[in-house]
Amino acid sequence: MKEETKSGVVETPLMKQYYGIKAKYPDALLLFRVGDFYETFGEDAVRTSSILGIVLTRRANGSASFIELAGFPHHSLDTYLPRLVRAGLRVAICDQLEDPKMTKKIVKRGVTELVSPGVSYNDKILDHKKNNFLAGMHFDGKNYGMAFVDISTGEFLVAQGNEEYADKLLQNFNPSEVVYSKTKKKEFLEKYGNRFYNFGMEEWIFQQDYARENLLKHFGVVSLKGFGIEEMHAAIIAAGAALHYVSDTRQEQLKHISGISRIEEDLYVWLDKFTIRNLELIDSGHEKAVTLIDVIDHTLTPMGGRLLKRWLLLPLKDVKAIEERQEAVQYFCIILNSPAFCRMI
Repeated sequence: MKEETKSGVVETPLMKQYYGIKAKYPDALLLFRVGDFYETFGEDAVRTSSILGIVLTRRANGSASFIELAGFPHHSLDTYLPRLVRAGLRVAICDQLEDPKMTKKIVKRGVTELVSPGVSYNDKILDHKKNNFLAGMHFDGKNYGMAFVDISTGEFLVAQGNEEYADKLLQNFNPSEVVYSKTKKKEFLEKYGNRFYNFGMEEWIFQQDYARENLLKHFGVVSLKGFGIEEMHAAIIAAGAALHYVSDTRQEQLKHISGISRIEEDLYVWLDKFTIRNLELIDSGHEKAVTLIDVIDHTLTPMGGRLLKRWLLLPLKDVKAIEERQEAVQYFCIILNSPAFCRMI
């Protein structure tokens, strides 16, 4: 059975369902499950074909029109999804929500996962020795609120300050994606250009009351005082917006984000991007160059690798804190080299 749209084009029930779901995610590439394949249509198909190097075909879309089509087997999702995300795309994965054998009507479908450069659990997308931060950003005049959340580790950090401080935070935390109010898109692009993958969200998400309520509800508290951020209004807005973004289709998967921490500006030496680059701390403009992190990173776990990188990019200023860190490292060096420990292993 086919239905005629307002434009006069006759659509099949399947395509009508597709367009209804696509309308909810207009800025994402929609992977639409049809049987054993994930299919893309129209402009999404053109982009998918180009990025993945798969065949682009056309199919009839009713009686008098055609639409581009590109797809791949559903079991190849882990192979193709990382390539789409690394190309800077938000990808909405639309699955069949019921067994086709149990219904005589069109199969019910819905988006089960929304993946973007800053929001992913996929092991083939993530580098486990690096944080995959999504940054929420709110700026109003000279005051900037910043939030950094890594859903793969549960870390949630916030800060507030001027434009220079915001620049240093972005440089040091190097988020995979930055979200902000779409009303600020022009200003964001003027300041940062294409340095970061970015996405503009609706302005109402960046309202103080909504952002605060979003955080209170998630953490199950009646106040943010316990996190030490109660008076950081711009940071709260940024954090609430970031939480809104990552929870879009992952509400049940965010329970491990159990707290939020304040980044203390005065505790660290803030290195600018030129210092980080010229000292070749974590990367280099020279091919096959050996950076400092390459030399000193003998960590055995992803958590250790992430912590070492954080320490390297955010050197402590407080002498007492430095000495406490040195004493902790010295203690473990002594333990690891003790005869008793060596006999244990």
